Amino acid sequence: MKPRRETLVTAFTILVIAVALVPALLDTIETGRVYLFSREFLDDLPARFTGRGRLRFLLQPTIAIILGVRGGVADARAGNPPYLFGLLFHGGRRAELARSGWAAIRNLLAAGIILDLVFQLALYRSVHPGAALVVGPIFIGGPYALSRALSNRVVGWSGRKEEKR
Repeated sequence: MKPRRETLVTAFTILVIAVALVPALLDTIETGRVYLFSREFLDDLPARFTGRGRLRFLLQPTIAIILGVRGGVADARAGNPPYLFGLLFHGGRRAELARSGWAAIRNLLAAGIILDLVFQLALYRSVHPGAALVVGPIFIGGPYALSRALSNRVVGWSGRKEEKR
């Protein structure tokens, strides 16, 4: 049985996080603080949006939005509820919707986490996997879920207008 590309990307991301965890834990033991919950994390946030790493904060959400629109159009054509509404209020469809969302953004999310770790190393000369696990998903998961839900609504509305004619 040959492993799928998605499985390899996920495994590689987990490996990178595990390797990055060692210096992060040593830093926590040495300084007595957890970077993600420190003032330093908040002070470092503006540097993430400027300089060498800023392109990914445009590129990753843009790709997530494109994937979300594609998923929302498919949902509308299949008669599925809008993504966020379905996740929150359709218990019977929740697992199916979560699986399809995860499948659509898994590689993008993995790339976002790895890129965040690489840019942390380049910008701060240290890595903090907890921050990468928070920042990456926010800039990918949020735009994906919103664009998938909104595109489903728009396609659904335009489809109903076509039927009335």
